[in-house]
Amino acid sequence: MMRKLCLLTLLALAFFSCGKSSEVVPNVAINFTADVNDPRLSALHSPGGAVIIQGYGVAGLILYREADLSYAAYDACSSYNPTARCAVKLDNNTLTCTDPCSGSKFSLIDGTPVKAPATRSLRAYSVNVSNFEIFVSN
Repeated sequence: MMRKLCLLTLLALAFFSCGKSSEVVPNVAINFTADVNDPRLSALHSPGGAVIIQGYGVAGLILYREADLSYAAYDACSSYNPTARCAVKLDNNTLTCTDPCSGSKFSLIDGTPVKAPATRSLRAYSVNVSNFEIFVSN
């Protein structure tokens, strides 16, 4: 009897521990290419610049120009309750972006949350630059 009770308790704990905290931004194929002089990317000509390109990833593609002149790329889908597919918005200083649905803020330097309730980073993508073209993929 005690063994069955322990088993039921473990099963109940496993069942109820599954929830929003285990949700992640869906992994979708991304293949973005653009000339670095593309007018859509003009904000990336200086360090700290950021743009959101619609039509890529789950909720758009964030491109960020880092201080060392390299690039970072993230999915614009907030990592807080990603099933809602709420797209983050760039803040005026472009060092952060905000989820308008939850109020969560994320650093564009590394994608980490800097304001609750989000606890997971934005989904990051690989960025390569070659022959004046920027390539983003996963």
